[in-house]
Amino acid sequence: CNLAHHRTGRAAPPAGDSVLFEDTSSAAPAMNNQGYYTPGYNMGGTSNDMQGGAGVNNLFTDPMANAAMMYGSSLANQGKDMVNKEISRFMSVNKLKYFFAVDTRYVLKKLMILMFPYTHQDWEVRYHRDTPLTPRQDVNAPDLYIPTMAFITYILLAGMALGIQKRFSPEVLGLCASTALVWIIIEVLVMLLSLYLLTVHSDLSTFDLIAYSGYKYVGMIFTVLCGLLFGSDGYFVALAWSSCALMFFIVRSLKMKILPSLSSDSMGMGSSAKPQLRLYITVATAVFQPIIIYWLTSHLVR
Repeated sequence: CNLAHHRTGRAAPPAGDSVLFEDTSSAAPAMNNQGYYTPGYNMGGTSNDMQGGAGVNNLFTDPMANAAMMYGSSLANQGKDMVNKEISRFMSVNKLKYFFAVDTRYVLKKLMILMFPYTHQDWEVRYHRDTPLTPRQDVNAPDLYIPTMAFITYILLAGMALGIQKRFSPEVLGLCASTALVWIIIEVLVMLLSLYLLTVHSDLSTFDLIAYSGYKYVGMIFTVLCGLLFGSDGYFVALAWSSCALMFFIVRSLKMKILPSLSSDSMGMGSSAKPQLRLYITVATAVFQPIIIYWLTSHLVR
């Protein structure tokens, strides 16, 4: 009895002593009869997370990685600067913003001048320190907001007119839009070529020519609307009115841009022919507008 009691006392450690190894056998996952662990036991999950975090920290603390990131950022900035430089060669973003510097008051007054130019008296473009004022400050300054919005409205109105006549299709509408855009490009190129061949020094830029050429869409919208509402008679009356108003507007506007330089060339050789040629350019540009209006709107009204 004493021997058994002595063995029993040696088998159980004292309650106050510390345990060197924790017994985790009770927490181990159960094994099935095929010798595999049952699902739900994540083995080594904590160590993977720790390794992933350490990898990210090593990426940011590695000098080579930081140098590579800085080099890639510098290459991206250089590429952005090159793209902006190439764009600036053909198109000035700041100058483009100038043509869209409009407000509601300017748009309303400009539309009234386009439709009723005969009542407008002062056509001179104002300057401030050799810089033209923005459209919102000068109603005579050309803009690109009205031509852009008028072009979009014309395409939408053409789609509605074709739908009323049951002739609408995406191909026909796309052809209508592309034709209107091509006519603008041709007109601007012809004007630039004429000014270059005649060595005319004027304040007209490419954006100015696009603006003056795009104002015809306002008259085209008015013509198509009258044709849809009042038939062919209303169409031709509106065509005559918008054509005359646009021609008057173009002549008075371009007169302030092209013809003022006549006095500066009056001292040169052969200058007697240049004033007439410049006047012909202005008049030809104005007379060409009704032809384009009729070409782009006649098929929409039947």
